[in-house]
Amino acid sequence: MSIDLHSLFQGLPIIQMTGDSKTTITSLSIDSRRVASGSLFFALGGLRTDGNKYIDEAVHHGAVAIVSESPLWVPPRVALIQVESIRDVLAEVSRRFYGNPQRSLDLYGVTGTNGKTTVSTLLKHFLEEPGAPVGLLGTVAYVIGGRTLPSYRTTPEAPDIYGLLAQMRNAGCHAGVMEVSSHGIDQHRVQQLPFKTVAFTNLTQDHLDYHKTMESYFEVKSRIFTGATGLLPESVVINVDDEYGRRLLGMIPAGVRVITYGIEKDADFRATQVVMRQEGTRFNLQLKNGTSLQVESPMLGHYNVSNVLCAMALAAASGQTPSSMLEKLRRFPGVPGRTERVSVGQPFTVLVDYAHTDDALRNVLSMLRNITPGRILTVYGCGGNRDRSKRPKMTRAAMAGSDLIWATADNPRGESLDVIFQDMHAGVSDPARIAFIQDRRQAISTAINAARPGDTLLIAGKGHETYQEFADSVVPFDDRAIARELLLQKLNQRMS
Repeated sequence: MSIDLHSLFQGLPIIQMTGDSKTTITSLSIDSRRVASGSLFFALGGLRTDGNKYIDEAVHHGAVAIVSESPLWVPPRVALIQVESIRDVLAEVSRRFYGNPQRSLDLYGVTGTNGKTTVSTLLKHFLEEPGAPVGLLGTVAYVIGGRTLPSYRTTPEAPDIYGLLAQMRNAGCHAGVMEVSSHGIDQHRVQQLPFKTVAFTNLTQDHLDYHKTMESYFEVKSRIFTGATGLLPESVVINVDDEYGRRLLGMIPAGVRVITYGIEKDADFRATQVVMRQEGTRFNLQLKNGTSLQVESPMLGHYNVSNVLCAMALAAASGQTPSSMLEKLRRFPGVPGRTERVSVGQPFTVLVDYAHTDDALRNVLSMLRNITPGRILTVYGCGGNRDRSKRPKMTRAAMAGSDLIWATADNPRGESLDVIFQDMHAGVSDPARIAFIQDRRQAISTAINAARPGDTLLIAGKGHETYQEFADSVVPFDDRAIARELLLQKLNQRMS
């Protein structure tokens, strides 16, 4: 794939361009380490570094043109494009470079603090038909036709978004589903994306290291619904059980179709008579037109009832009937790392879940209390170099919903575990029920050894992740694989 600079930047607001506008571009890059011969390098500014510092490295690796907001010197053989807003230009240049793949796909966006992955994966399941694949960009994976790639970011940067959308188009996908993070919105990664429908799941405390306040966090999330990202969606789906969802309702511009869902509040898609069971959930779906349908879901928990409602409302906005989704829902295989069972025949339940906010942890523990005959055991941690105010709240949620708790490492990154544990300690209400163990494997092992028949052990925080991040390394670590290995060890010890 190649295109000349003039075609990429024609009509865009440029402060100045030096060098040959006929220079051929063969790839786009925002990472100097990924630059190849013929690359156009965007020197993005960031929270931790400045892309302008890496221009020499990019040129050394073969960059033939540089985009920056600063008036820089570059070698005469390299073109320089100075712009006012590099992120706005990045999105538009990415669209042009990949041939506007968004025009060939119906795009659906899901945003909110919790539930994005489950809703988007279930929506893909609803929309897909034999011979008509649906793409998915999200926290767990990027799915393109018959290919699945590991995800490195919930909402990728613009060049990757459009590159992946182009692959979806080329693979015959008729639609694409995206998890849309607040970072992705704020950093203009989804600017001018023509979403057919976007959904709001909820808003609880998260990412305040970035947004600083809940009001700022909400303002960023709201942009994708109000046209502040450049285009209005055709339809929006909003959770009216959530206070921020109810606020968002009053912000939707005229002409946009609004579909609401909820359990506690009256809505277009409402769940009533919810029955929780160990094997799944049953509820009545009440539609605004008076129709009532019996729904059988393989997923656990009240919050997953809300997720099912959201996915059904999104699919209905695409033209599907709720009744046509019922059998598909029964066959839904679930989402990796979302209340995922780990079983080798042990007489107690082990679940791995991505719950990494106090609200998510409180919800999953409340659900487990209703379906567990024995005790609730919890292993959890808090990430390093992230919002410290979340840590005591996570501990309070664990204390409120668990009988025994093991606090441990999550992704410490560059922060001392002693500091992380000190913050977590502030939420301890009963020291006799919680132990702090730095090694995550040891914490899981200790919890498994403490489990009795009828208990449920929740290993929370990392879910689908297959690694742990430390200051200067990333090491393999999969809660599911570790738990399975330790359970088998325990089973073999009993049999020997």
